Amino acid sequence: MAEQQNKIKTAVVTGASRGIGRAIALELASKGVRVVINYNGSSDRAKEVQKEIQENGGQAEVRQWNVADHGACEAAVREIVKQFGSIDILVNNAGITKDGLLMAMSEENFDSVIDVNLKGTFNMMRFVSRQMLKQRSGRIISMASVVGIAGNAGQANYAASKAGVIGLTKSAARELASRGITVNAVAPGFIETEMTAVLPEKVKEASVAQIPLGHFGKPEDIAKTVAFLASDDAAYITGQVIQVDGGMVI
Repeated sequence: MAEQQNKIKTAVVTGASRGIGRAIALELASKGVRVVINYNGSSDRAKEVQKEIQENGGQAEVRQWNVADHGACEAAVREIVKQFGSIDILVNNAGITKDGLLMAMSEENFDSVIDVNLKGTFNMMRFVSRQMLKQRSGRIISMASVVGIAGNAGQANYAASKAGVIGLTKSAARELASRGITVNAVAPGFIETEMTAVLPEKVKEASVAQIPLGHFGKPEDIAKTVAFLASDDAAYITGQVIQVDGGMVI
């Protein structure tokens, strides 16, 4: 029985209480993966994701910690490994935006975006990779963005953080490959989430006009890409950035 339990893969998904993170947690759970749902703000929403997974016959745990807090990440990883014995999949999804033009951007708004989006990804990679090295296996998938590839006016901090995630991904892929660990990133374009739902119609229309496929993507489009990269089918893919953007950045 213990052997059977060990065969269940454990995934940690940061920022999994809503939007793309929620879709990733649900998709991985549907593949039989035990999901640790990380959140920082809303415990109610994280518990709703857990409930949905459990009602569909899956396994999920809810854990609160701030990915920007180095010590909190170390403690969380230690506790998860102690409880489940392994971390097989890490999805670095937690992220924030604090948009504004470069000349008017405060140091605080620059630092906070870098702290969560880039340093948070580093913190989780650092502690989870130690465990994966012991296992000699693992999948690390981080959320980048097309903004980290092409830039975007008013998002210098966000673009810098996501370009950093891409560099981190490629470097980690080189460091960890010899131990059977793959490291990849997914770069979403415009995706239908709460963040895009509040955009004025004119902004939405202008955004859609930039997309050859002619519409926003859905969180599930990202989730299915992540699930593929986390699967055995993607065993020979590492150090890559997969754009899921309807052709927006080619």
